[in-house]
Amino acid sequence: MATFSSASLSNTAQGCDQRPGFLAEVQAFWLQFFARAFDPYRPELHYMRGPGPAWRAKQTASRQRSN
Repeated sequence: MATFSSASLSNTAQGCDQRPGFLAEVQAFWLQFFARAFDPYRPELHYMRGPGPAWRAKQTASRQRSN
């Protein structure tokens, strides 16, 4: 469960322009975007597609028994 608390900011923090925080958020977004967009790891290329040799052996054995 989350707990919320509030605190008042100091006068220097209240008078500060919000631009540095905004620019930091924009920079963080683009850094994360480029890191993910150009990541060379592609797990979908390593997944097995379709049944493998063990499945084929099992299916062949069950077909031979049923005939």
